[in-house]
Amino acid sequence: MIKKGIVYSSTGSHYRVKSGGKFYYCSIKGKFRIKGIKSTNPIAVGDRVMFTVESEKTEKTGVITEIEVRQNYIVRKSVNLSKQIHIIAANIDQVFLMITLKTPPTFPAFIDRFLVTAKAYEIKTVLVFNKIDLYDSEELVGMRSLKEVYEKIGYDCHEVVANDGGTLGNIQKTMTQKVSMFSGHSGVGKSTLINTLSPGLDLKIANVSAQHEQGQHTTTFAEMFDLEGGAKIIDTPGIKGFGLVDIRREELSGYFIEFSLLKEQCKFNNCMHINEPQCAVKAASEKGEIARSRYKSYLQLLEDDLLYR
Repeated sequence: MIKKGIVYSSTGSHYRVKSGGKFYYCSIKGKFRIKGIKSTNPIAVGDRVMFTVESEKTEKTGVITEIEVRQNYIVRKSVNLSKQIHIIAANIDQVFLMITLKTPPTFPAFIDRFLVTAKAYEIKTVLVFNKIDLYDSEELVGMRSLKEVYEKIGYDCHEVVANDGGTLGNIQKTMTQKVSMFSGHSGVGKSTLINTLSPGLDLKIANVSAQHEQGQHTTTFAEMFDLEGGAKIIDTPGIKGFGLVDIRREELSGYFIEFSLLKEQCKFNNCMHINEPQCAVKAASEKGEIARSRYKSYLQLLEDDLLYR
């Protein structure tokens, strides 16, 4: 019997697939490759798949035979294999990037890398500034200054305390009937926020290392959960680095929203916004019309050999 389902978790070569309200534990046989994609994981959470049922008994099992065309997907650089990518999740309606200024710190360069890859794969990104209850008055000013950078260029931003449901109302509304992925460094509060929205899930949470201000990995693989209101949520492992792939150098500026608006004002059509004369983007950065942190991130990405292949 052949069934259609959605992959809810992926652990190496084993997949938990939901179909008709039931979960099946599926595998793949032989090499399973998708044309044009060199990834460490051929099947990802969120994939819509066809599978052959092997057993309908207590432990329902099956073998995945086909993956439907993906609406989109988001990737990160494979840690071990330099020429391959790791698909974090597929068929996402929106991604919430959780940001903290301390315990652990999230730097603008990481935010910008994430936004570039999300835009490249046509996934809406919402920025969630968490742990605002831990900041003193000076830190709050700094956080809101950073938040303003992204609001100014059109990103939705929210200030929250992950374990305080009263601060999560707007986020919860935007999740209705959508597949939402939560991402960010380990320790930024992804699992805490998800537990607050749906306490029954009881996701594992660990403390942030006081010595290194880094979160400990409690989510070891991406996993999808069903919430009330038809919402689906994908919790992902914490990301320390975010090397991007498959973007040509001449395309990069197109993934910086504010750069695109000024590009036509540059003297040269193929302006890279580095040292060219009469560059509108560089001039805007020098005047403070484009955030210096964004322009710096752009220059760093241009030099990143992990970005291109």
